[in-house]
Amino acid sequence: MRRSILCSCILVLALPLPRTQAAEVTVRPGQSIAAAIQAARPGDTVRVERGDYAEHLVIDKPISLRGVQRPRLSGGGRGNVIRVKAPDVLIEGFIVHDSGADLGAQDAGIYVEPGADRIAVRDNHLVYNLFGVWIYKARDAEIRGNVIAGKRDLPSAQRGNAIQLYDTAGARIVDNHISFARDGIYVDLSHQAVFRGNRIHHVRYGVHYMNSYDNLWEGNESYLNRGGIALMQVRKLVVRANKAWGNSDHGIMLRSIQDSVIEGNTVAGNGRGFFIYDAEYNALNDNLVIGNRVGVHLWAGSINNTVERNDFIHNREQIRYVASRDEPWGIREGNYWSNYAGLDSDGDGVGDAPYEANDVMDRLTWQHPLLKLLLGSPAVHTLHLIAMQFPLLRAPSVVDRHPRMHPYTDAWSDWLDKQRH
Repeated sequence: MRRSILCSCILVLALPLPRTQAAEVTVRPGQSIAAAIQAARPGDTVRVERGDYAEHLVIDKPISLRGVQRPRLSGGGRGNVIRVKAPDVLIEGFIVHDSGADLGAQDAGIYVEPGADRIAVRDNHLVYNLFGVWIYKARDAEIRGNVIAGKRDLPSAQRGNAIQLYDTAGARIVDNHISFARDGIYVDLSHQAVFRGNRIHHVRYGVHYMNSYDNLWEGNESYLNRGGIALMQVRKLVVRANKAWGNSDHGIMLRSIQDSVIEGNTVAGNGRGFFIYDAEYNALNDNLVIGNRVGVHLWAGSINNTVERNDFIHNREQIRYVASRDEPWGIREGNYWSNYAGLDSDGDGVGDAPYEANDVMDRLTWQHPLLKLLLGSPAVHTLHLIAMQFPLLRAPSVVDRHPRMHPYTDAWSDWLDKQRH
């Protein structure tokens, strides 16, 4: 018995001990990153020193791939540069460039396959790739602090998107700087995500977003694009403190959107500040709409929305409204309209007469700008009252019964020059 126990102990001691700590492997110029990944075990870190590496990487285990002083990884103009097949992968600190240019193959700087959950892509420069990061059916992705610039020499329609999410949940897309892709951030069928602090310019749509719910868009800036932020076929969004300026078409598009909050945004110097189409049961509050050719283009049954405490300042056409009946805004607190010509006889900060978007006097002031010198005069006030009494002089309009006499936004004048020149 004692001899049997002794033999068993010797056998146990002879077995290799399980590795309890993750290892770190360093790759130097001239060595293979792919070989280091193949040799690594789950949880290891592959550390790549500064240099040029021409490889196509496949990461099929949960490891960390970290660049030291930003090594360059080139795909040589074909395929995906990095393809991720495993969960819990980190890619950090690289210049990833020169993917292929096949839209059908979805060539990307980093392509994330289904099931590669909790991918983290941080602090990389993803340049001259067709798609920057393509995430397909992966949960809880984090794309943070990257610079992403597409194949700028291609026509816009032949480029891919900087960040593309399809059928995902729980993504965190934060503090990325995006330019010269087709669309900056493209989102479809992706829920419970946060998009915060991204800067997007010189693309088709800064944000192209559809069929996705329960997401937060906060503190993003989309400028000098064709369209700033396009949110379509969606519900339960919070769209807060974003800036969309100098876009040739719209600043923020709200199309077929319900049960959402759009608050504290600035849309300045766009073709249309807000383009609102088939939008119901939303709250649009505390937004600054300034210096656009059209402040708000509102049509196609966009009703039952709460619209309060917004500033509409120096838009060439404050509201372009297409409907068969009046739409009430400012029911409780009212909005500020820079072209409101009514009086405030009791000094309570609210105009005596309702504001009607683009009534007869509004149209006259745009046709004859010198008439603005008379705003607030008894003669102009009388014209407004006459237009209200004679329906033949008016078309269906947005009507604000509590127009404010002063803007809610203190620093509104800072945005007057934010236009595409």
